[in-house]
Amino acid sequence: MLTKRLNQISYPVTDFICSFGVWLLLVIYRREVVEHREIELEPQQFINATVICLYWLILYAIAGLYGDPYRKSRIREISQILKFSLIGVLIIFFAIFLNDGDTIPNYQVKNYLKNLGIYFSIQFLVIATAHLILNSITIIRIRSRKIGFPTLLIGGNRHAYDIYSDLENRKRSLGYIFKGYISTSPNPSSFLHGKLKRLGTVKNLEQVIRTRRVEEAIIALDEEEKEQIGRIIEICERTDIRIQVVPGTYDYLVGSVRSSNIMGTPLIEVSPQILSPWEAFFKRSFDIVFSLTAMLFLLPIYITIAILVKLNSEGPVFYRQERIGKGGIPFFIYKFRSMYINAEKAGPSLSSQHDPRITKVGKVLRKLRLDELPQFWNVLIGDMSIVGPRPEREFYIQKIVQKAPHYRHLHKVRPGVTSWGQVKYGYAENVDEMVERLKYDILYIENISLLLDIKIILYTIIVMIEGRGK
Repeated sequence: MLTKRLNQISYPVTDFICSFGVWLLLVIYRREVVEHREIELEPQQFINATVICLYWLILYAIAGLYGDPYRKSRIREISQILKFSLIGVLIIFFAIFLNDGDTIPNYQVKNYLKNLGIYFSIQFLVIATAHLILNSITIIRIRSRKIGFPTLLIGGNRHAYDIYSDLENRKRSLGYIFKGYISTSPNPSSFLHGKLKRLGTVKNLEQVIRTRRVEEAIIALDEEEKEQIGRIIEICERTDIRIQVVPGTYDYLVGSVRSSNIMGTPLIEVSPQILSPWEAFFKRSFDIVFSLTAMLFLLPIYITIAILVKLNSEGPVFYRQERIGKGGIPFFIYKFRSMYINAEKAGPSLSSQHDPRITKVGKVLRKLRLDELPQFWNVLIGDMSIVGPRPEREFYIQKIVQKAPHYRHLHKVRPGVTSWGQVKYGYAENVDEMVERLKYDILYIENISLLLDIKIILYTIIVMIEGRGK
């Protein structure tokens, strides 16, 4: 674990040093070659270089260059460096040009463009070369089995044994460090006996993954075991590990996949990552800006609703309830109280069109969906997003997964204040309606984007204006 963290740190540290040198080199070139002036590097130049370096680190982090150091694609990484280096240089160029462009003679504009091209070329080549060297060193260490990632083999029959043997007998390691195997039957595997430690059965799979700090699972089931694939993937996804499934056993998946090759045998990777790092960054940034703005502008409405709720019935203004969020982690959701206190003293119960537990003010709040406004706080602290599948209670999730096991796919993203399912289908009054609404939320996840979020927000505003809540 420490080795991996040091490996991760080496990338931003190297980028900082390289970017620092490139910027100073550009300053020297501009003064001595372009402007024909002698230059003395003053403290301000080093301060400027430091600020520029921090800017590059943020930009490259958004690009996802500082992720898992053991599973980097060199081609994809160079592509990202090329794209974000160009974006970064353009931002710097226009920031400088807009700042002092009115004092620059037209004939000197070409010098700025020339500097732009030189800076981009050097920045890209230096950073790309540095990353290529670091990645190559990491790959050499992985292949020589000096480093790797803790891996769990799921399955115990012939198929699992073949995959295990292929990986272990490779002259050049692919980084899989097997901690043991999980069998799909109560009995130990006759194939893996004496070769790999049996850590339990599917029943205690989640516990094994967490206690053994497993980072990757390879699911290798025979045909007679394939009915368990859905349950196994569901458990693995709750732990946020990487999942590889051997074809022939794989006939269940809702999500994005990509193929890889191990000893000529293709594996299908079940990717837990719905959004790329830069998409996730912009979605989270949008959530923060939108929720902060909404809370500030809606403050008079917050105060008005709080007074009405307090005057209408006894009890607190706000109501909080435990829901299940991203990764299956519970959190407390906040709402303006729209029901009488002790409304669920007989146990969990979904609301209906003419629910006697709802107060007079609560009916209006629900109709206009104003009871959801306090959830902007949940968005701000990171429990929720503005747009995402609506979070449910564990009590109802257990009932939903009996009819739709793929429901837990929704836990790959943050739940939302509003959702495509809520806009298109509305509130659900029973488990069957929850399952019916599920298809809209799955559709959202498969097409998730900032543009779609904005579209759903606009639809939600229309629903609020028309009073189509309940």
